[in-house]
Amino acid sequence: MADAEREDAAETDTPMASDAQEKNTNSTMSEDSGTLLKRMEITVAEAEKRTGKKAVNMQETYTVYLIETRPSAVVSEGQSVAPDALWRRYSEFELLRNYLLVTYPFIVVPPLPEKRAEFVWHKLSADNMDPDFVERRRVGLENFLLRVASHSVMSSDSIFYHFLTKERGWKEVVYDTGFQAKADSRIRALNATFRVKNPDKRFMEMKHYSDELQSITSQLLRARARVADRLYGVYKVHGNYGRVFSEWSAIEKEMGDGLQSAGHHMDAYAASIDDILEEEEHYADQIKEYLFFAEALRAVCRKHELSQYELETASLDLTSKKQQREELATGIVRTFSFKGMTTKLFGQETAEQREARLKLLEEQIVEGDDTVRDKTSECEEHVHSGWEDMQRFKEQKDRDLREALINYAYMQMSMCKKGIQVWTNAKECFSKM
Repeated sequence: MADAEREDAAETDTPMASDAQEKNTNSTMSEDSGTLLKRMEITVAEAEKRTGKKAVNMQETYTVYLIETRPSAVVSEGQSVAPDALWRRYSEFELLRNYLLVTYPFIVVPPLPEKRAEFVWHKLSADNMDPDFVERRRVGLENFLLRVASHSVMSSDSIFYHFLTKERGWKEVVYDTGFQAKADSRIRALNATFRVKNPDKRFMEMKHYSDELQSITSQLLRARARVADRLYGVYKVHGNYGRVFSEWSAIEKEMGDGLQSAGHHMDAYAASIDDILEEEEHYADQIKEYLFFAEALRAVCRKHELSQYELETASLDLTSKKQQREELATGIVRTFSFKGMTTKLFGQETAEQREARLKLLEEQIVEGDDTVRDKTSECEEHVHSGWEDMQRFKEQKDRDLREALINYAYMQMSMCKKGIQVWTNAKECFSKM
């Protein structure tokens, strides 16, 4: 029964690419009851190419995107109210996302669409100013904003709200948060990866999964690009049938009309591949989003490693300080130390020196206790919140990719049915000769 329903659905034409993408965007946004998306309609309405000057007084061409917002209540009531609108460059979207990554390290922050086209088949332009590419990126940027606006935590961020509503002074507000100083260096993160001793196994498994997800999606996109290349050639070569049938019809009397009609069908078939592959690109972009989501997933896992490593380092330092206090109080040195060697060489320290050292160690131990307590709380909070958000992401991923792959299959089925129809029409033409 289900198979029959799918076949019936496949018989109808698949929606246009923009409609399909819009449908996917709407269906993948599960609005939390208190999120910004519940209260505000957000769209990236259009893209515009501009020319300006860089700091070194050189000309540059860039693209800006028009963000429009309006209260959801106005839309639901059917009132015709002009939306608030402002322009943003891609680099400003990047700045927003970098801020979100640092401010919410326990959240799988949605990725931005690619800055330059990847996994393209040979007839597709890789130019980042190509109109088709800019349009797909516009859709991707809107999808990014909708994902953030539908998130229960990020949607309440004042910086995000300013990004949507304040055209001037927004960058200054972002930089005033000091988020750049909080960003983890790559060296620290790499050091934590190799030296952490007791990471949460769930996060390690999720990190391994993100690597595999990235590998699988990249292989899928490469395979799709190769298929698109070959499919393009197969369709276009049908144009040769059209040319030959048209030339043949010129030398025939009884068969001429049938051959010429069949030639027209072949020409239409050859030309249809351009629209088909353009629609396919939008499905490919949905897969690409999860290729980039894999890195966002890894970022949460790396932050856990760093938090755990800092906790372990603080705990080791505290243990060392307590051992030093015990050795100083009892006079028994349990481990080799530079201080113990100098004592043997130059004699015992005075009682005043010993008391001063004990006092300093006590202060350091109190500070160490506070640090371990803070790091433990931070690590536990990251584990709890991070795991919760990764489960939310998993549900979103399963839903989105299932829908994208089903729609892609429908599109392929529809394409095959159209091919059968073309040859059915050609057969009818031949039958009438």
